[in-house]
Amino acid sequence: MSSKVNEALFDLINSMSKSEKRYFKLMSSRHTIGAENNYVRLFDFIDKQKSYVEDDLFKAFNGEAFLNRFSITKKRLYDHILASLDSFHTNGSIEAQLFKMLHSADILFEKSLYDQSRRVLRSAEKLAVKNEKPEILLLVSKKQKRLLETSGYLEISNKNIQELFEKESESIDSIQVYNKIWTIKSKLFAHLSKKGVARSEEEIGDYKDVCIELLDENAIWTVNIETTYLYHHTLSAYYYAIGDLENSLEHLKVNLEHINTKSVNPIEANKKVSVYTNAIYVSDKLGYHKQSSKYLQNLKEIARSIDSNEDLAIKLFSSISSIEFSMCLKKGDFLTAQRISQSVEEKLEAYGDKIVPIRKAFLEFKLAVVSMGNGDFNDALKWVNRILNDSNLDKTEDIIGFTQLLDLLIHIELNHNKLLPYSLKSTMRFFKTRNRLYGFEKVLLQFIGKLIKCEDRFEVEIIWEELYNELGTLKDDCFESIALEYFDFAAWAESKLKRKSFDVVIREKYNNNLRTAS
Repeated sequence: MSSKVNEALFDLINSMSKSEKRYFKLMSSRHTIGAENNYVRLFDFIDKQKSYVEDDLFKAFNGEAFLNRFSITKKRLYDHILASLDSFHTNGSIEAQLFKMLHSADILFEKSLYDQSRRVLRSAEKLAVKNEKPEILLLVSKKQKRLLETSGYLEISNKNIQELFEKESESIDSIQVYNKIWTIKSKLFAHLSKKGVARSEEEIGDYKDVCIELLDENAIWTVNIETTYLYHHTLSAYYYAIGDLENSLEHLKVNLEHINTKSVNPIEANKKVSVYTNAIYVSDKLGYHKQSSKYLQNLKEIARSIDSNEDLAIKLFSSISSIEFSMCLKKGDFLTAQRISQSVEEKLEAYGDKIVPIRKAFLEFKLAVVSMGNGDFNDALKWVNRILNDSNLDKTEDIIGFTQLLDLLIHIELNHNKLLPYSLKSTMRFFKTRNRLYGFEKVLLQFIGKLIKCEDRFEVEIIWEELYNELGTLKDDCFESIALEYFDFAAWAESKLKRKSFDVVIREKYNNNLRTAS
């Protein structure tokens, strides 16, 4: 049997908050039959385990009757926990409240209490309209039709029938618009996750092809709050993907205004985290540092003010950590980044596979850069290897490509002279097979090829100078400069050429940019 199946109960218990666990025990205490008490005993034992070991459980409950059919016992306990969680969260979710009302209407209908069922459905309809839940409005409408049919059509007027038709049509139209935007968004994000930001006019065209319908100014996409948010969310990602950061930020600002007028619930909190994270990143790239700092403060306030579940906690951790890393690395503040690293490493270990692979990879990449900035190249190599050995990232090209380039620099620093030619060959094959040999990649790979063959110390300096000059010409190219956002290869070349430490070069560049901007 799959270990995932065996550990499902352990994972469920482990995911519960203290409040949820207290509620489960309170709910279970209302039952006096032995099996229910066994549920609590079994729950407590599993809750104390650091990892699920079924043999330990059998030793602890040796001789207990419920062990004879333990798979059934586990299934019943699992269902019992889900029932308690359902009850615990009923009032915390509009959807849960609405489905409870629909179930109540069904019960009343089955008891032939049609007027009472009709009143419950009317309340559910008002709540669904208020919270813009068109998919639930369709269910309400279906049950209202059933009630009308109980009268044998004697009390149904053409007006009633037409009103139902129009309400259902409006809900269907709203769902179709949402589904259309969601489909476009998902195709866009799938492409962005694999390919990264556009590095050529052709790639801009690919992104435009995905979003062409959304770019039609005559089309109406903002039929309700949900579709309005999704529309601007998708367009902010589209403009980011094609390098139009000003337009991306404008759409992010629309969504910031939108979500700040809504009450905070778990779903809205997720949206806030996404929008603020993206707004911080884009505004910082545009040089709006005061604005990005303000957004970061707002994001931290959200993290403190909400009772987040594990999914949201992971998202907050990865978002805030990634942003703080980026800000430190941009300033050349590797000491602060190192302090952040310790907490990030601990949480990466704690959350494990629960973190989306691409998010984990970007954090690991930044950890590698921090280690390089602090001169710990063996630690940097550890993080690079974790990314390159992650089979979940096989289809991604962007992060893997830049990680392979970073890997080559680390081998240079560690004097892995025998390994370097093989690594270079493997990296070149990666870029060629994926058609990702852009100008920057060609320059860097050619440099490493020359460096491998060079044995004269003075010629080595000339090769570094050539790299520095060539990267200098690429930094003003909107497509090629994207590479420098992952790791400042130009600053690295300058540090070697001028015999300065990497962090000093970064800080000098950052301060010069600030003076120029002011």
